[in-house]
Amino acid sequence: MSEICTTGIWCPKTSREPEFVAAWTTFAGWASGMPGAGTLRLTRDEGDAGRFVSFGGWRSKEAVRAWEGSPDFRHRHGRGLDHVGA
Repeated sequence: MSEICTTGIWCPKTSREPEFVAAWTTFAGWASGMPGAGTLRLTRDEGDAGRFVSFGGWRSKEAVRAWEGSPDFRHRHGRGLDHVGA
């Protein structure tokens, strides 16, 4: 069985990194409880301290679609986006 991986690149607003990390951690905690979710991780780019990369394993494309289509997804995802620059 092959694993599906979701990724994200995040550049929090200057001085908002701690709030972004806290919001992402809360979001990942919720997401990891979804059916088919594996481990979700957030890393800081070693070459650019203002850039974070997230990734998470999923059992199937259907699991990802169900997660992204869940009623709470936009609201919960938006909490992290509040701290990201345009």
